Amino acid sequence: MHYQAVLFDLDGTLLDTLADLAGSANRALQSLGLPAHPQDRYRYFVGDGLMTLVERILPPKQRDPDTARELAKRFLEDYADNWRVNSRPYPGVETMLAELAARGVTLAVLSNKPHDFTQLCVRELLGDHDFALVLGQRDGVPKKPDPAGALEAAERLGLPPDRFLYLGDTATDMRTARAASMTAVGALWGFRDRDELVAAGAEHLAARPGELVDLI
Repeated sequence: MHYQAVLFDLDGTLLDTLADLAGSANRALQSLGLPAHPQDRYRYFVGDGLMTLVERILPPKQRDPDTARELAKRFLEDYADNWRVNSRPYPGVETMLAELAARGVTLAVLSNKPHDFTQLCVRELLGDHDFALVLGQRDGVPKKPDPAGALEAAERLGLPPDRFLYLGDTATDMRTARAASMTAVGALWGFRDRDELVAAGAEHLAARPGELVDLI
């Protein structure tokens, strides 16, 4: 297969954002008098959209709609001020992006992170690279693993889905890729582990970013 494009997840794939996501979420919890969580647990809390994150981190007895909305609001306010304290591209990611671009491969991002923050993170932390399309979670578009966003990206870029590699670090990403008829590649440097990626349908696994270039 001659691949012409790569659709990337963002958090845990291109960018290591775990510390900043966990920090903002824990401060939002504590502002409501609720318990915080160890940073490493956020590897399994994030990845499925803001409101799913909020539901996962709230104590079971506090998962009412009003508390969830207030926690989401406080998280977004804190994250707006602290999103890039520790966040940065994973080692090897920028070299990978440059090599793909040099081969004429189209680059795009699809994230369950809110759309504005997705665009901000890409612009500020990966601004040296030319992404043809950057999409986050938007009202009216089902979040991953629904394939709607991936199929929209393919349509807007004018390429059939089977010409895409999809690189992500979670089961959600692998299911998105498979549902959209894109080739699912699991990033082993991200938030989740090999077993999750394989069980969710990863067709290839990459231990380092450069291995993605070898698949083109």
